[in-house]
Amino acid sequence: MKKIAGAFCISLLLLFCLMFQNMTPVRSASETEYYMKSKVSYLNRGDNIWNFTEREDDRTLGLFMNNSWQTVYLVNSTLSIETKTNDTDGNQIAVLQFPESTLNSGESIDFSVTYRVVSNPRTLSTINESPSEDLDEIPSPLKAEYSGVEGPWLVDDTALRNLAYNIIGTETNVLTIIKDLIAWISENISYKTHETPLYPNETLAWQEGDCDDQAILLITLCRIIGIPAFLQIGAIYAPNSTPTNESYWEDHVAVIQKQIAWHGWAMVYIPPWGWLPVDLTYVFGGLSNPLNAITNAAVTSQDTIQFMNISKFDYVESSRKTRSFLIDNDLYVEMEDEIIKTKGQWSPFGDIAERLFPVILVTAVTLLMIGVYFMVRRSKKEQEIPIPSLKE
Repeated sequence: MKKIAGAFCISLLLLFCLMFQNMTPVRSASETEYYMKSKVSYLNRGDNIWNFTEREDDRTLGLFMNNSWQTVYLVNSTLSIETKTNDTDGNQIAVLQFPESTLNSGESIDFSVTYRVVSNPRTLSTINESPSEDLDEIPSPLKAEYSGVEGPWLVDDTALRNLAYNIIGTETNVLTIIKDLIAWISENISYKTHETPLYPNETLAWQEGDCDDQAILLITLCRIIGIPAFLQIGAIYAPNSTPTNESYWEDHVAVIQKQIAWHGWAMVYIPPWGWLPVDLTYVFGGLSNPLNAITNAAVTSQDTIQFMNISKFDYVESSRKTRSFLIDNDLYVEMEDEIIKTKGQWSPFGDIAERLFPVILVTAVTLLMIGVYFMVRRSKKEQEIPIPSLKE
């Protein structure tokens, strides 16, 4: 019986140790699942009518992108979908059917949507300068489509053109060029947020900008040189962040964020690998090595959800026009975004208790060792007790 009890204890101990060892590999090798919830409220406090027929963008939802890294489903919308289509940059969008086509003075409308996100493990090929190809190896069709002057890319700006060619000199290796551009921006542009995105000449002149501002500057410099590039926007699951409640645009926009951070980075075509992310502000390991901007970009984490691409649409101008429209007409927008993680970190007790698993594990092992100690102690005492002999 003692042997059986001892074997059972050892088996439990080994099982718990095996579980603990497998936590990290299983988590990193399997898909992760999230639910993203967005609530929006419009309020008209002005005298003019808010016409949603004229401003269809105000009732349009982005549907995120589906690719080898993620699959996103629109699982619920409090308003029915009128139509699904693609925007100027090819992003899938849905236009909601509002109860009324206008919002009169004193009226409001609310709606909410929920997305389910399945995020897959993400890996990049080994990235170094040796196999990187030259500018001449970039396909001409890609240059034509992603090196133009449309959108916020001020490719013809003299100061930006001079900067681009001063940085790269006579270099033709594409990855080396990208490294040099990353290093220059990292050293010369400080991080600072603004209420609306900046054009690249403003970021350069002010020597400051946030994630998408710096990405726009990098993209413009790439396009000037002839390297295809565009902007990508996404949402990051941020469980350790404090919920925020901020107001912008003279208090006409209020934003609540729970466990979420919106982010922007560049997508750059670098042969022979193709499209690679280049992140200037959210990089695991920092930018002491410029290649970290690619290999350790935020989007390489499963906690980042890719939302939309911007290659032709001038969303800097659009943001500024929307700001003026809301302020001038005394219109108000309230938004609340939240990401909830439902699957991804392995736990024998289910997803709800996954964060408690280390505590439970330590407690269980401690109790197990105490039990083994007392069993051994009891066994020794039994050996010390004399067994009386039977006399005939």
